Amino acid sequence: MAADSTLSQLVAGDATPQLISKQFKFTEGPATDKAGNIYFTDQPNNNIWKYDTAGKLSIFLDKAGRANGLGFDKKGNLLACADEQNQLWSISPKGKITVLVTDYQGQKLNGPNDLWIDAKGGIYLTDPYYQRDYWERQKPEIEGQKVYYLAPRKKELMVVADDLAQPNGIIGTPDGKYLFVADIRANKTYKYTIAPDGTLTEKTLFVNQGSDGITLDEHGNIYLTGRGVTVYSPAGKKIGNIPVPANWTGNVTFGGKDRKTLFITASESVFTLPMQVKGGNHY
Repeated sequence: MAADSTLSQLVAGDATPQLISKQFKFTEGPATDKAGNIYFTDQPNNNIWKYDTAGKLSIFLDKAGRANGLGFDKKGNLLACADEQNQLWSISPKGKITVLVTDYQGQKLNGPNDLWIDAKGGIYLTDPYYQRDYWERQKPEIEGQKVYYLAPRKKELMVVADDLAQPNGIIGTPDGKYLFVADIRANKTYKYTIAPDGTLTEKTLFVNQGSDGITLDEHGNIYLTGRGVTVYSPAGKKIGNIPVPANWTGNVTFGGKDRKTLFITASESVFTLPMQVKGGNHY
């Protein structure tokens, strides 16, 4: 199915994105827990929200470190790119915060943006520089905008990609073989082979389109964001674009009890779209 998919084979019927709420300032970073509940950030308002499988919205965490990208580990902790102090957090199901990363070799990170957790518990992290109005600094401490890897049980980050203009969206395949990283400034998305030690090899151009966030479905189709959601086959063939009625589509993930709900964060809003396919995440 993956090689010949059309949008009509992916989206349920003639469904279009349905507005859930537009009470936010700028939504980002959706992540799904084992039950199918979706968590996302309203970064300017410094909140992490929960959209449960019954369709209820609630605030999971206030004063959330200006969290951006999110992801769940196998223990049910919510990992967060907390760029208020340019840190990586682990948040327990009860809201207890543990700071995992504070710097790279003594230098403040640019602003952790998005992450992906591999099956071993290692964490890939994009670190672009976007000047925030709540920072005192006006320039980065680290030269270059890089992709890092935090190996399991390690405390020090490792640079795994340093030749991108502005890495942003990131996702790996469930089998742990490949990693996709969007270079949003260069308007390109790359595919890497993941080595056993977590390093990246065989960088290849996947598509000539950048992205803010990335997800994939059970067939390996890749979903990129920006102007709506654009879907590509595993081979990089464009399947189609899902229009989203918002100025900017920031990020996307699959959630719900059956993992067949496409959850879309877009500017001040969040949307859902029923799908025929499931998400390809490893839970």
